Amino acid sequence: PRPAHGDCGGGRGRSPRRGMRSVRSRAMHDSSGAWLLLAAVACALAGMGWLALSLPAHVQQAWGRNAPAGLLRLHRALGAAAVALALVLCLGADHASIAVLVWAMTLSGAALAVAFALAWRPCWLRALAPWMRGRVR
Repeated sequence: PRPAHGDCGGGRGRSPRRGMRSVRSRAMHDSSGAWLLLAAVACALAGMGWLALSLPAHVQQAWGRNAPAGLLRLHRALGAAAVALALVLCLGADHASIAVLVWAMTLSGAALAVAFALAWRPCWLRALAPWMRGRVR
């Protein structure tokens, strides 16, 4: 006799996939995943920009002056927090196995964008630290 549809020849007559949940990406089925990824990109860009502004050489490029050490530490902390938040947002948008890859690629793209901004228009990074306007010496 011919095996039933879905039977692998074991004679049980039931599909081996019965009872298994379908594993699908949440980001593909609702728009909240897309918004989470967009927020992750924004956090990665801001984080990489703040990490760049935590270095005296890049502050010199952006403002033409030096910044106090306390502001450099603030930018370093803000950058680390924004990069960590980008990871949390990526994990909320998709499964961990792909979210970590998306996060790493997002950070790479953000670092490249900040590097290009520093090379071409360093003054654009001033938008990330409006509180430095009067504090740069």
